[in-house]
Amino acid sequence: MSQKKLVHTMRQPIRWGDMDALGHVNNTVYFRYMESARIAFLEEGAGHIDPAGEGPVIVTAYCTFLKQLTYPGDIEVRTFAGVPGRSSVEITHEIRLVDADGKAEVVHAEGGAKVVWVNFAAEKSVPLPAHFKALLPAE
Repeated sequence: MSQKKLVHTMRQPIRWGDMDALGHVNNTVYFRYMESARIAFLEEGAGHIDPAGEGPVIVTAYCTFLKQLTYPGDIEVRTFAGVPGRSSVEITHEIRLVDADGKAEVVHAEGGAKVVWVNFAAEKSVPLPAHFKALLPAE
């Protein structure tokens, strides 16, 4: 993604149950952290999603694991949006560990998802809503 805009930041606790038998946060949990941040951004930007109407679905999801996370601790998930297309936008995330001083400088994972706006009943893509598109970077 060539141009991206920071659109949302949230902090989350690392829960004891997020860890696996090897003593670090399980890889699947990173996707949950990103999902929580993505949903918070989408709800703040687009409002409540009506399952009978139109809304976002993801068509790809990916994550690169850079450093381990362990319990206890807090993370900060920074969410970025790319330049939108007609009906889709690339949403990326940086997962950072919050240090003892409350700073989140070290990236532990990077990932994201391609989000497509759809009409749920028709199962077809539709243009991104104007009020949501206004939050995204200009072309």
